[in-house]
Amino acid sequence: MLDLITPEFLAFSMFIVTIGFLLIGYPVAFTLAGSALLFALLGTELGVFDFGFLSVFPLRLLGTMKSESLVAIPLFVFMGIMLEKSNLAGQLLEAMSRAFAKVPGGLGISVVIVGALLAASTGIVGATVVTMGLMSLPVMNRAGYDPKLSTGLICASGTLGQIIPPSIVLILLGDVLQQANEQAASKAGILVPEPVTAIDLFAGALIPGMLMVFLYIGFQLYRAITDPASSPALEGEMQFEGESVSLAGAIIPPLLLILVVLGSILTGIATPTESAAVGAMGAALLALRVKGLSFKKLYAVASDSIKVTSMVFFILLGASMFSLVFRGLGGDVAVEHFLTGLPGGRLTAFILVMTVMFVLGFFLDYIEIIFMIVPIVGPILIAMGFSPLWLGVMIGLNLQTSFLTPPFGFALFYLRGVAPESVTTADIYRGVVPFIGLQFAAMGAICLFPALVLWLPSVLF
Repeated sequence: MLDLITPEFLAFSMFIVTIGFLLIGYPVAFTLAGSALLFALLGTELGVFDFGFLSVFPLRLLGTMKSESLVAIPLFVFMGIMLEKSNLAGQLLEAMSRAFAKVPGGLGISVVIVGALLAASTGIVGATVVTMGLMSLPVMNRAGYDPKLSTGLICASGTLGQIIPPSIVLILLGDVLQQANEQAASKAGILVPEPVTAIDLFAGALIPGMLMVFLYIGFQLYRAITDPASSPALEGEMQFEGESVSLAGAIIPPLLLILVVLGSILTGIATPTESAAVGAMGAALLALRVKGLSFKKLYAVASDSIKVTSMVFFILLGASMFSLVFRGLGGDVAVEHFLTGLPGGRLTAFILVMTVMFVLGFFLDYIEIIFMIVPIVGPILIAMGFSPLWLGVMIGLNLQTSFLTPPFGFALFYLRGVAPESVTTADIYRGVVPFIGLQFAAMGAICLFPALVLWLPSVLF
């Protein structure tokens, strides 16, 4: 019986066992590394794995430590948490809502724009959904908005942080896809492949991100025209937290911060790490300006930033061990043979991979999927002819859609946790359905017109 156990069988067993432990709730980093070590020992005992293969692991860690783009993560995390904990979002929403007060659907449009600005500023989906839910949902309810429309707008706008740069998702994808691109090039005999960096992904994701914002606003305008009762114009004074500010005073500072951070990256004036440092300092100054910064809050922001950053890098180390053992057992070769042997060629392989990621997005966080799945399938899809830049943006959009989709989408649970009892779970589920349709429409458009992703990077770089 033991003779029938092949290395490939152990590789896929390790994958399934790891997913099972993650669903139970075991810590991600320890689950990835622990299951890898367990199956490495099991494979060694069965004579199908060379334990000396793990001697490469320190070199992989050294390569991770040398990755300059990853240094930007703690700085962007600090920037996002600082803006989340200040009252900046509240002032933005209040100022824009007052500006669009007499326009049917104006509050909904304000929610989308503020959500996009927060997404570009924070890049943290959970924080954006919770912040927008706490601030805007009570106001939209008092204004008479259809609960399904308001919850759909908040969930969809909150997930824009997955795709609108500068995004932590894109930074992580850039590092992983660069390695995948090098592996695919090595197999093809290309010594110096075209680099794929977070900067490239920032540029490639900009137009798709703006496309999603315009689609959301367009849907809000459509509902306001065809069903005015679903999104009426504001009447009287709506109550917000914080001091009243002008539209220019609320929107110009964060917009300027975004332009400085993203513009300096895309124009090559600064690296992502340097721009992230400017963004972190700028976020602190903005919080100070809106009286949202104190020593206690600064300590809380620094503490949360350390926790989030530690989690990301621990998962990265665990995933590095997992992918090393998976390759040592021949799992990558088995996956390649399976995908290349599918009827329909590379299109079927791409659809299958995206479907698996979409389903896993119900249960796993984007960090786990990026570090665990992309290193396995990325080199295969790139070798099949898919642009790594286009592939990265499509993965980001796919995960964003997964986080919106009932019944397990993370964004739905985030909003459910802060929504009043008058808003039912069914309202939230039904509310996101049109926005899921818009997401798939955008992904279809990018499949038909890859230039939506590839044009801007080709012009800038």
